[in-house]
Amino acid sequence: MSAVGVNNLGSRFRNITEHSVVGLAVASGVLFWAALPPLDFWFLAWIAPVGWLLLIRLRQLPGRRPYLTLWFVGFLFWMAAIHWLRLPHWATSFGWVALSAYLAWYLPLFIGLTRVAVHRLHLSVIVAAPVVWAGLELARAHLLTGFTMASLGHTQYRWIALIQISDLVGGYGVCFVVMWVAACIARIVPWEGQRVAFWPLLPAMILLAAVLAYGRLNMATSGPPPTARIALIQGSIDIELKNDPSQRDFIQQHYLDLSREAVARFGQVDLIVWPETMFREVLVVFDEHATLPEAWRDELPHVRDWSQAEFQRSLRQAADRTLAALRAMARQLDASLLLGLDTQVFSAGEVRFFNSAALVRRDGSLVGRYDKMHRVLFGEYVPFAEYFPWLQRFTPLPISLTAGKSPASFLVAGVRIAPNICYETVLPHVIRRHVRDLAARHEEPDVLINLTNDGWFWGSSELDMHLVCGVFRAVECRKPLLIAANTGFSAWIDSDGRIIERGPRRDTGTILAQVAAEHRTSLYLKYGDWFSGSCLVACLGLAAGALLGQARRNPIERRPSKVSSP
Repeated sequence: MSAVGVNNLGSRFRNITEHSVVGLAVASGVLFWAALPPLDFWFLAWIAPVGWLLLIRLRQLPGRRPYLTLWFVGFLFWMAAIHWLRLPHWATSFGWVALSAYLAWYLPLFIGLTRVAVHRLHLSVIVAAPVVWAGLELARAHLLTGFTMASLGHTQYRWIALIQISDLVGGYGVCFVVMWVAACIARIVPWEGQRVAFWPLLPAMILLAAVLAYGRLNMATSGPPPTARIALIQGSIDIELKNDPSQRDFIQQHYLDLSREAVARFGQVDLIVWPETMFREVLVVFDEHATLPEAWRDELPHVRDWSQAEFQRSLRQAADRTLAALRAMARQLDASLLLGLDTQVFSAGEVRFFNSAALVRRDGSLVGRYDKMHRVLFGEYVPFAEYFPWLQRFTPLPISLTAGKSPASFLVAGVRIAPNICYETVLPHVIRRHVRDLAARHEEPDVLINLTNDGWFWGSSELDMHLVCGVFRAVECRKPLLIAANTGFSAWIDSDGRIIERGPRRDTGTILAQVAAEHRTSLYLKYGDWFSGSCLVACLGLAAGALLGQARRNPIERRPSKVSSP
């Protein structure tokens, strides 16, 4: 097609859409949604933002309240993208709506801040759009405890050479690259009186070629021979937000049977990993000052009159019962165990609840545990419930968990492993902090292991989104990441982000991961979010400039009122 033909086609397209914020915004939203699971049409991510970028190029957004319209489009996008939040319990539908309403603001923020850069600072949309997008992605990872699922860069997790840049600038760098290319495509389109321009193909190809070259140079060619054989056990038990004591024995037997099958299939293994909370006995920890919590005196009348000696005796019996069960299972399977379980820690007049991962040696001795440090808001704790216990009754959560204080690592068959739990792999800075803190204690892990229970989500696209987060954490930290997930997806991911083996969706399975101490490192581990942090600073500068410009255009005049004399 000739340049004249392209310009004519662009003119017709412009006449239809340039006065419709809804049309362009929805088109981009639909393409972005299709690039994510469950459709997973990853290639659409490279053109999905074009509609939003064309709105940025307009000199003035049409309509009375264009940014409110953009928020509504963003709200619909997020309602569709994270629809699985409604599945655990009817009450979580409120969280689904609330989180979607919050995340929806990032679309008008992206368009508004980028328009400031383009129309006031006269920067090219090719530079401004990826900077703003990467900065807002970092903000999304931190605000309200953080959420990075459904990121633009996550759509490219299969393109191994491309995602290697994550070890330099984090997964935000992949978002930057995809948005850069999309902005180059948007700049080609004849728009706002500008003719078709093919020169943006050059910066798109230069950046893409540089990133791919970096990726190929930094992928591991070979590694040391594996020294640890780790069996990941994936059961398939859908979970509901209700306490059903009858399920306890069934769940534990289900996983024990799968573990026996894994040993029969793989032979002797060094470590068997169960997902989050799948070992149903409670690990009880207490000291000599532990007393019956005051709240329990009202809730449990049969223990109200216990003496401290009687209470301590009951705690010892509960602790011994769990330790005996752990010891018997380790000896029966002839392997060390890393198990997800609940921990109750009693002290003077109080009890704290933890979501933990406990390591048990082959001989049955309990080596230690890791308590989950980053809790999910309204999923694992209710804010201020420790000060106002009545708040807990307004949620389906029976208790609020306490945050763990520090990461943990354990030596297994010559490999140092570090567990993390559930959504901690969703946040880059959380896993990076784990590794950095352990390295400072001379306990840097060689392998990361995620224990998660995604049975809340009934085999939905949440499983895919959670798995993809693990891919990026492996590259950022340059460490293999193993996942043991109830209902899926369990996985063995190498330090280049390749999914070596993956469990089934909403079904049982076992994976034998054979890993070694690779001793790779990354600049992201050393310097963290320097790149996306710089982008976020630029966003804040643009926001300040926009507010200042608004104040100059609409000065507030305070004049003394005239008062009539009496």
